[in-house]
Amino acid sequence: MKGFYLTLTFLGLLIPYGVLAPWILAHGLDIPLLFSHAAANSVSQFAWLDVLVSAVALIGFILVDGRRKQIKYRYFAVIGTLIVGVSIGLPMYLYLRERALR
Repeated sequence: MKGFYLTLTFLGLLIPYGVLAPWILAHGLDIPLLFSHAAANSVSQFAWLDVLVSAVALIGFILVDGRRKQIKYRYFAVIGTLIVGVSIGLPMYLYLRERALR
């Protein structure tokens, strides 16, 4: 499972940024425009709020479970979640957890 989680960690970085990179190339780092596009309609707002709740739950899980199981480098998964999202934070933590439990 370690290889599976590690692969998903890299995909969780590459896929979201692969979609974001063309937008940044077209618009630059215009943060207000980025937020305007991200919250353009109620469907995108639904998706972002869903991701936000998932990220908060994941960070709580990483902090509590990681302390309980003494998972080294668990804070990298928290940082990944904050910088990229759940798509990198969850598989990264599961990889670190699997590695520590063996």
